Amino acid sequence: MERSIALKGSASRIAEFFGYALNSILYQRGVYPPETFSFVSKYGMSMMVATRGDLSGYISSILVQLENWIENEALQRVVLVITSCDTNAVLERWTFVTSNRSLNRTDELYEQREESTANTYKEIQAIIRQITASVTFLPVLDETCSFEVLVYTDSVVSVPDKWEESDPLIIANSMAVRLRSFSTSTHKVDANVAYRQE
Repeated sequence: MERSIALKGSASRIAEFFGYALNSILYQRGVYPPETFSFVSKYGMSMMVATRGDLSGYISSILVQLENWIENEALQRVVLVITSCDTNAVLERWTFVTSNRSLNRTDELYEQREESTANTYKEIQAIIRQITASVTFLPVLDETCSFEVLVYTDSVVSVPDKWEESDPLIIANSMAVRLRSFSTSTHKVDANVAYRQE
């Protein structure tokens, strides 16, 4: 029972992070116009979240499915791919890899849970700040872009009817920057961004 509660809480927290991360990337990289987004306060910081158009609903529908897969320990990674609308070239790949941590039934672990939550928020703050700062080291996206979300799961999961299989959309001769990671009591998320060299 304790493990089930911990998994559910961790899945919710990670799915919530994915929502803020996806919104932050799309805003910071200019994939959607600024008026699509509004300020919200989360993790002790201000962030931009889509509140207009179809984008908000689209991201919400993804997060519902991701949370289910995380809770069932089936999610492996989430990749946000930014491509050029003119050439279809893949310009950036933001990858978030999830892994399960062993949950030992010890009193010490459960006593550390509150402290772990505070640390998790600090680690998430660091990742969001890196996304915000990405404009300082990533090439300028001075063309109209679109995005896709790729989700890698265990092969045994059921996939919603509206979802389609996709190529991995790898960037040839890319440069990669490793971002911070964060952990909950049951999961760890590692992040990186790969981009096309000029």
